[in-house]
Amino acid sequence: MWEFELIPVYLLLSMWGGKKRLYSATKFILYTAGGSVFLLIGVLGLGLYGSNEPTLNFETLANQSYPVALEIIFYIGFLIAFAVKSPIIPLHTWLPDTHGEAHYSTCMLLAGILLKMGAYGLVRINMELLPHAHSIFSPWLIIVGTMQIIYAASTSLGQRNLKKRIAYSSVSHMGFIIIGIGSITDTGLNGAILQIISHGFIGAALFFLAGTSYDRMRLVYLDEMGGMAVSIPKIFTMFSILSMASLALPGMSGFVAELIVFFGIITSQKYFLMPKILITFVMAIGMILTPIYSLSMSRQMFYGYKLFNAPSSYFLILDHESYLFRSLSFYQ
Repeated sequence: MWEFELIPVYLLLSMWGGKKRLYSATKFILYTAGGSVFLLIGVLGLGLYGSNEPTLNFETLANQSYPVALEIIFYIGFLIAFAVKSPIIPLHTWLPDTHGEAHYSTCMLLAGILLKMGAYGLVRINMELLPHAHSIFSPWLIIVGTMQIIYAASTSLGQRNLKKRIAYSSVSHMGFIIIGIGSITDTGLNGAILQIISHGFIGAALFFLAGTSYDRMRLVYLDEMGGMAVSIPKIFTMFSILSMASLALPGMSGFVAELIVFFGIITSQKYFLMPKILITFVMAIGMILTPIYSLSMSRQMFYGYKLFNAPSSYFLILDHESYLFRSLSFYQ
């Protein structure tokens, strides 16, 4: 079932994407299918190890113990597969290209469901079936997650393409999930799962609004936009609310999820006090960068005067009667 979803997404990308859709679709399938080879090897290794009859039963595998070296090899194999899907840096480069070219309904599927499958795999297989290796790798997961929050938030600021900017914000938010999983506490894991659900809704809704605004305005690049709040007030209102949710405004689900991840890492018994303070400090910098790219995105799209001077060809008038009425009144 994990592999099954590659085929429809590949078709959706290659048939209904933008100008570089074939390049993006090929990159997507190469990355995800390449990661899945490691997944297949890991699954076969778990199933065939230590018993006369191959078993893939979760309960049996959860009670199985492996030599530490073998468990680490299995863990690395599964981690590569889930790191591509999540995505975890440096295996994330397929995601901005895919989001930049995909139709917005495909972007909603990618942000809401596909990215969360990688995080689910980390929780269900890496944590549950390989706990000793997970305790060895968890400090590295936390370091990578912290780097990912800062890197993706900084990169998002430099994106001209609206969908690419939202895509990099997704990569940044996945950093909190990785930190929650790496904290090895119930609190951290609860925060990671809440972030999975929360970002699934927020990310998909942002892509939906980006797509609906494109349908009306035919603009993709942020530096071409401006003053759109006058033309599309309802989309502006929804986009503002969801931008606030994305930047973790208190009272919204993103804030609760990130706060619980913070508590999870601070209360973890595994780490010393100084590393915990340092990681929390760097995470806080990432949370400061999030409002910067989120609010600048809203400002570039909806505020200012640019569209008032824009050519009329930018506006896609869907209501033919009002178009006819305007034409007649213009000629009169």
